[in-house]
Amino acid sequence: MKNFIARQPIFHQDKDVLGYEVLFRGGPENYCSDTRADISTVALDSLLQFGVDRVTSGRLAFINCSRDVLLRDHLTLLPPERVVGEILETVDPDEEVLEACRRLKHAGYHLALDDFVDSPKKTPFLEFADYIKIDFLTTPPPEQERLARELSRRNVRLVAEKVETQEAFKKGMAMGYRYFQGYFFCHPQMAERRAIPAQKLNYLRILQLANQPEIDIEELSEAIKLEASLIYRLLRFLNSPVFGLRTTVGSIAHALSLLGENGIRKWISLSSLAVMGEDKSSELVTVPLVRARFCELIAAITSLRARAHELFLMGLLSGMDAILETPMTALLDGIPVSQEIREALLHKGGQFRDVYEIVSNYETGTWEPMLEAVGRTRVSEEVVPELFLKSLDWANQVMSAN
Repeated sequence: MKNFIARQPIFHQDKDVLGYEVLFRGGPENYCSDTRADISTVALDSLLQFGVDRVTSGRLAFINCSRDVLLRDHLTLLPPERVVGEILETVDPDEEVLEACRRLKHAGYHLALDDFVDSPKKTPFLEFADYIKIDFLTTPPPEQERLARELSRRNVRLVAEKVETQEAFKKGMAMGYRYFQGYFFCHPQMAERRAIPAQKLNYLRILQLANQPEIDIEELSEAIKLEASLIYRLLRFLNSPVFGLRTTVGSIAHALSLLGENGIRKWISLSSLAVMGEDKSSELVTVPLVRARFCELIAAITSLRARAHELFLMGLLSGMDAILETPMTALLDGIPVSQEIREALLHKGGQFRDVYEIVSNYETGTWEPMLEAVGRTRVSEEVVPELFLKSLDWANQVMSAN
């Protein structure tokens, strides 16, 4: 059985991505495991198999380290400039473990203390810590603040983890935390109810038009004519070395026809997302791209293959509520989408829901419900990790080409 591998972003305070904690699920023996220590070696094996830069898009990989992984120097199988070893909270700082930490530090590796709780028992680890992670779900707010104050005196980077709301992110910032982990960035800020600006509604319409089974070039051209920035992006892309255009462009319709249907979907997906998310974290733009491609690839090996374009659009739209800071219901009311997309994104079941469950649960490493959805779609477990990595590859390629 293939190992499953996912990732969770760790942000700077400005929401740029520092790196990813790499999430794993191995074979049946640790499917329902209560401890991450069982899969630390699986994690390293998976990173070696898939490639650390491929999984983390060239950023840092934060990897859970059990006692056994530390003592056996398994982390040294990966380059020190690419990884951070997270010492699990279940590991005690006995002399063997501390000596292993000394070896790693001497070799240039960085270490993090996971789910740190301030106690005399854990104090010996502080000498080796480059990062200290505080669980914001289990640590009371007064203790969060005290730890930030006390630990900031050390040469260490504080990471607030399991930050799931924008409110928790803002409170952590006020306390002095400068790094944040969790899915707060995927949740929309909706302090006040507001309509989607007309310009952004038009971009949503353009996305929808570009992901029809058969693209109407003339109708799409008319929608694009309303957006000067999109026209500029299109002409600049056609003039780039990546495209290598050898002719002049006579109209928007002509420019679009040069791209071809797949090229249109790819270019409009990124360009529309980039414009709508220009004041957001790059991760917030990357996530719906990965979801869209992941949905499309899964659909292609199921009975939904003829509607893969719709599932691609569903994946793109799944992140739009956060980008536009608008409830999903209001967003979907603004554009014509199929009932299946609407039902899936509003958690009402429907024909597309299982594919969305696979993608969203894989993203967070919520393996059991993900596998249940895999079973319902009759997709082989074996292919899912590679489909996810292909989706990452595609999203990275699209982002770098813009």
